[in-house]
Amino acid sequence: MGIISGLAIYFIIWWTALFVILPIGNQSQHESGERALGTADSAPINARMGFKFMLTTALATVVFVVFYVVTQVFGLGPDDFPHMIPGT
Repeated sequence: MGIISGLAIYFIIWWTALFVILPIGNQSQHESGERALGTADSAPINARMGFKFMLTTALATVVFVVFYVVTQVFGLGPDDFPHMIPGT
């Protein structure tokens, strides 16, 4: 795997992990009873984006390392999946 391919795969994993982590721990203004003027009731009070970006980076790094080990160290690829179950 080249550096550009690795970065592209990491970016895709990071972006997917971001969408998994974004809704975790959000509390809307409607749920808390506090509403700022000019905002929607569904707007989050404190999104903690810095924490979520760090958590996303940590999760994406773990997933990428697992992906790298499976594909580069063990040599598994899409062609190996039909033969993973014995007798098929």
